[in-house]
Amino acid sequence: QVQLVESGGGLVQAGGSLRLSCAASGSILSINVMGWYRQAPGEQRELVAATTRGGRLNYADSVKGRFTISRDNAKNTVYLQMNSLKPEDTAVYYCNADLTPYGGLGPRDYWGQGTQVTVSS
Repeated sequence: QVQLVESGGGLVQAGGSLRLSCAASGSILSINVMGWYRQAPGEQRELVAATTRGGRLNYADSVKGRFTISRDNAKNTVYLQMNSLKPEDTAVYYCNADLTPYGGLGPRDYWGQGTQVTVSS
């Protein structure tokens, strides 16, 4: 029943900005960590940014100072504000959540379908 739905991807020129959103829905007891990963063609998926429900933040070195992750716990939603975008930011961005669903299961990872971000120059 749990789903993660991303939105906000698109095409932007270098130096521009985009804001990604990811909303978790379904039978969720709690969400510990929500974050963003990305994967470019021919490359491994990498962590971009993550946040815990307590507000602890982590960023990849490549995006520090340019990207900002934020979270609305009441809406089970995480955002990624991306500024000063570079062509090397081009990738499919995936929302990830470490959460506990109803039904007696322990915490586990869920993934969104991904949203394409393309940065041109």
